[in-house]
Amino acid sequence: MATIRERTRKDGSSIFQVRWVQGGRGGTNETESFAEPEQADQFRKLVDAHGQEWPPGWIKGRGFVEPDTDPDDIPFVDWATRYVDRLTGIDERTREDYHRDIRIHLSLLQHTTRAGVVTPATICNLTADDIQDWVRAEEKGAPDEGDAEKWARRPADPKSIANRHGLLWCIVQAAVEAEPQLRTTNCCKGTSLPRVDDHTEEEMCFLEHDEYARIAAEIKDPAARDLADWLVSTGMRWGEATALQVRDLALTADRPTVSVQRAWKKAKKGSEAAFYLGPPKTRKARRVLALSPAQVEMARRLVVGQPPAGFVFRAAMGGAWRHANFYNRKWMPAVKSAVEKGLPKRPRIHDLRHTHVSWLIGANIPLPAIQNRLGHESIQTTVDRYGHLVRSLDGEIVAAVEAALSGPAIPAQGRLRSVV
Repeated sequence: MATIRERTRKDGSSIFQVRWVQGGRGGTNETESFAEPEQADQFRKLVDAHGQEWPPGWIKGRGFVEPDTDPDDIPFVDWATRYVDRLTGIDERTREDYHRDIRIHLSLLQHTTRAGVVTPATICNLTADDIQDWVRAEEKGAPDEGDAEKWARRPADPKSIANRHGLLWCIVQAAVEAEPQLRTTNCCKGTSLPRVDDHTEEEMCFLEHDEYARIAAEIKDPAARDLADWLVSTGMRWGEATALQVRDLALTADRPTVSVQRAWKKAKKGSEAAFYLGPPKTRKARRVLALSPAQVEMARRLVVGQPPAGFVFRAAMGGAWRHANFYNRKWMPAVKSAVEKGLPKRPRIHDLRHTHVSWLIGANIPLPAIQNRLGHESIQTTVDRYGHLVRSLDGEIVAAVEAALSGPAIPAQGRLRSVV
């Protein structure tokens, strides 16, 4: 009869070793190891059931090796990498982001057989259970084995998991649509993802007018102050505002505007990051914004003597601002100083865009108009991110409901009778 022996590794963890004599008395001594006692006990019963022989189809150290579903089956990471390499219509920064997600996150995918044995993931053997296990692993993270207070891999937030799952869905779907077909179904369908609003802390930071003024007062560089004022008063993305050129401005007396035509992109050049000008984030991000008199005055002051292709916002040496320089040398010192003087918030640069939206909503600007101003591809994006701020209409909504419910009663003879 097969037996189970618990053994302790050097790191203190345990393994459970199933031991038996192949074929019974007189045979060779055989062993198989498992991380969990339940798995060891299940395998022990299989050995006993097969007369002290290895269970058919079981490979030592690997478990039941399932037959390939397709002769073209390949490791999942290889398939995913090929898929991203062949994508068209995306910029190189996006392609690099996809490759990073594959390398760091999707590479964690594993396949668990029906017998409970974990094997490497391939594009054909992945199941819905495997995808759900991956989601839980992303959500849970991995602590550092050497320091319990540190993370080897931090828990992913719900939005990041949803974005990576979306990429995973497309990768698997490509196998479903391949010729010849590698899969018949997409195992990512029906995955239970963590709710995006499960976090108790709000990622976005919204500043009141006086709170922004307290930070702005701490920005001593006039050029940096101009850029911060522009970001909060237009809601433009950092990469859009810092890519503005003189030719993008139409400072006419009747309807002054600024046209968003380009944005900064980042791509790897060797071991360093290289920046270049490319199209805005989405099609709708290419837009025209109306300017206020204060914005017009600022723009005119900044573009005096500049060529059409000159940048509107320029750093000390005359070139375009770089995010790291502005953040570390201008923005964070100002925020730190304001916090030391009592500011209860620590906004990021991108929070100036969120703040702009909160000011528009506070002024009862409709969400579709805000969508167009921000350059969101879908109104759903605007509603999902900022719909919870639309509280200024609560009074009007309550009044409308109250008026409807308190209207004149309908006479009994005027009501419709139910027909039985």
